[in-house]
Amino acid sequence: MIEASGAGARDVLADLHRRAFDRPWTATDIAKLLDNNAVFALISRSEEPQGFVLAWAAAGDSELLTVAVVPEARRKGVGASLVTAAGVTALVRGAASMHLEVAEDNEPARALYRKLGYEEAGRRHAYYAGEGGSVDAIVMRRTLPRPVV
Repeated sequence: MIEASGAGARDVLADLHRRAFDRPWTATDIAKLLDNNAVFALISRSEEPQGFVLAWAAAGDSELLTVAVVPEARRKGVGASLVTAAGVTALVRGAASMHLEVAEDNEPARALYRKLGYEEAGRRHAYYAGEGGSVDAIVMRRTLPRPVV
């Protein structure tokens, strides 16, 4: 089940982010983002929280800020469901497109985004700091589907 989440769940979201990433965001980082009315969070739960997405939508555009899925829930459709739900939420908020940045060496995430219709739109050189040096960010974008009336 995917449901809206807010700043009140910042500790849960931060714990999920910590479990999903080597360089996690803190509860304070997440709460500051959620103070912006354009930013929204969606959380995926089975019996326990499995992951979340944080995104914003404003002025006809939207961006995925982070998609965090705990290791034991990966490759089970959680990430795809969260990204899809974020696109629907952004569409409802008036966005016509969504973009994201993903580390060039994160092939599982890049494959997921391609499967969901995202296309490479650019590159940010040395955007992410890594243990072996910096890694480029691949900028990906997709047009959000408009419902047929």
